[in-house]
Amino acid sequence: MSNSTNSSAGSNGTITLPPSLDLPSHLSAQKYFFVCTLTVAAWDVLVLTPRTWRLMRSKGWPLLKLIYYFLRIYTPAEFTIVGIAFFDTTWSLERCSKFYLFEPICTAILLAITSFVHVYRVHAIYEKNRSILYGMGSLYALQIIVTAICCGFYRYTPLLPGQGCIAEPKQNWVGIYWLSVSLLYSASLFLAIRRSYQSYQSKAVNLWKLMLRDGLNLYMAIWLVNMVNMFFWFIITPTGPDDPIRTIVTSMAAVLTSSMTMRIILNVRGGLANGGRYNAVSKTSNVRSAGTIRSQRAQGTGTNPVLSIQQVQQGATYTVPLGTESKSNDWQGEDGKSSVVGAEKGDIYTIEPVVPDGDNGVKITIDTETHMVDSFPQEK
Repeated sequence: MSNSTNSSAGSNGTITLPPSLDLPSHLSAQKYFFVCTLTVAAWDVLVLTPRTWRLMRSKGWPLLKLIYYFLRIYTPAEFTIVGIAFFDTTWSLERCSKFYLFEPICTAILLAITSFVHVYRVHAIYEKNRSILYGMGSLYALQIIVTAICCGFYRYTPLLPGQGCIAEPKQNWVGIYWLSVSLLYSASLFLAIRRSYQSYQSKAVNLWKLMLRDGLNLYMAIWLVNMVNMFFWFIITPTGPDDPIRTIVTSMAAVLTSSMTMRIILNVRGGLANGGRYNAVSKTSNVRSAGTIRSQRAQGTGTNPVLSIQQVQQGATYTVPLGTESKSNDWQGEDGKSSVVGAEKGDIYTIEPVVPDGDNGVKITIDTETHMVDSFPQEK
């Protein structure tokens, strides 16, 4: 029987596969799972393309916008390179020994950036609360230090030639690399839920809409994938030194964390400056319930005049500054006489537009303070 480069037959007729195809069960599962990871990364790029373009056209370049575009390029680039090393059958162990730290180091950088977004955003939705900043900032500093130290305790998995290049921890305790990350995302999820609960107490809304409005599903997805990763790091037992089962979820956890974090940025309503504002807070004017046009007395001194346009049916009042206060007292009527003769200081004059019967229309009230002399020269 003839031999080929891909297979050979023994004396008993069995076919022997090359190492690149004859994979242990755990390694085979990891390769299939990494294909899923690359698929998710590619799908994420395609799905977010319209929103990425709309964000590009928005004005300004606040920090969150810059981070979004960095993650948009960095994440697929990193895992494309890792995938080449993972599936290339020509990679030797010598070459792998020079490359294996690429994934843990680049993933540590990726997680540092995504975690910064969580710290920045949570601090913003709590109206720049310093206690939140100090707490989240401490967890963030801990993550940076721990992941940097743990990168020095990785090694390349001693696989057969053609089976790929995979980094794995030297000791089980190196899992604190992901423990530090999971602590921060647990705090982020807790604080996001707490903020939503505070909003729900002040104004009850549909819970499903509340979850989507505040992006709680995004925080939950990040937390879940990191918890599953922790499960594999500390509970699953490898079958030997050549079994990289601990790192099977690592790449997927990093890709999903980056993907959901980008969606957290896109979920911010309004501008992205200073981390954005809480989605439930909007800049609205004062609401009044007055239903009739009335004259009001001016209160206080030194205030700028304002124009109040009051729509009765909706009860909303919009206040528009008129600019600098007029110092002139010569508002003249059609007959050439002063229209303010006989008025007293502090009176409010109301313009009543003609509104058809049965239509409440829009009521316009001009509130201004008039500075007048006691009397005016009378016409002769």
